[in-house]
Amino acid sequence: MAQQIQYRTLGGPEVLEFVTVPTPVAPPGGVVVETRAIGVNPIDLKLRSGLRPSPPITEPRVPGSDAAGVVVSVDGSAGDRWQVGDEVIVRDAAGAYRTHLPADASQLVAKPAAVGWNEAAGIGIPVGTAYQALRSLGVTAGQTLLVHGGSGAVGQAAIQFARDWGATVVATASARNLDRLRALGAIAVEYGEGLLERVQDAAPDGIDRVLDAAGTDEALDVSFAVVDDRSHIGTIVVGAKADALGIRAWMGGSPHPLTDQEQAWRREAYGVAADLIAEGRFEIEIAAVYPLAEAAAAQSALASGDLRGKLILDPRP
Repeated sequence: MAQQIQYRTLGGPEVLEFVTVPTPVAPPGGVVVETRAIGVNPIDLKLRSGLRPSPPITEPRVPGSDAAGVVVSVDGSAGDRWQVGDEVIVRDAAGAYRTHLPADASQLVAKPAAVGWNEAAGIGIPVGTAYQALRSLGVTAGQTLLVHGGSGAVGQAAIQFARDWGATVVATASARNLDRLRALGAIAVEYGEGLLERVQDAAPDGIDRVLDAAGTDEALDVSFAVVDDRSHIGTIVVGAKADALGIRAWMGGSPHPLTDQEQAWRREAYGVAADLIAEGRFEIEIAAVYPLAEAAAAQSALASGDLRGKLILDPRP
């Protein structure tokens, strides 16, 4: 038997149920992954609460998109690439909050031995988002990138990718998170009154690109003041008003779906990040690990905004 978190109606964390179900079989040409770690993302909360629209619930719905684990069952052509015992990262999972996760073979990325389970499950949505956003903005060596909300999971990933590519990064955060930004190689700037002047002092030669992961009026106003070409400003949080502002947006309420190239960049990010982690050149900050049965508590902790870093569910007994 297997176990999973599910919900049958929209609502608060209390709608999440921890249940025992039959162990799934591998889909045609796919695998079953016995999970070792599962990533918790803001989209999980938005879908569960109804804040992000989704189709009507007609059967129990399992949340989650990111997981890592061991292949325990293989069907058909999946055996050409994957074998029982392979350690893998699952991307774009259909319901990751479970002990046994069916997946298509194309969703799997090999997990390097040097990458821990929690770090592997923490790559997922935030790292893919950061990688794609920077590629879409055309961030390259020699440029200066401004990241608003640099201490969040997407912001931290963006700082590390940009630094690895040879860019200078100025990143904003609250006072308690500035040391983390510096540890990642960014020039750290505190939010609040006088932010524009502090950003200009930090980048006397100017800002070339902006990634907004904060979405505040303050962040947007500063972005407009330091970058003339608004196509060089991108947001992941206020996509609904991006067109009116003349800036670029990826998800975050944007009415525009990701392009095929943007989707490909998000997929590419998994392997790139995993290799960098294995080489000691990239970090996934883990805020806390909760047992799978305590998914409601994990989601509540994420919603509180009190923790910095990635929240992980551990499905193991």
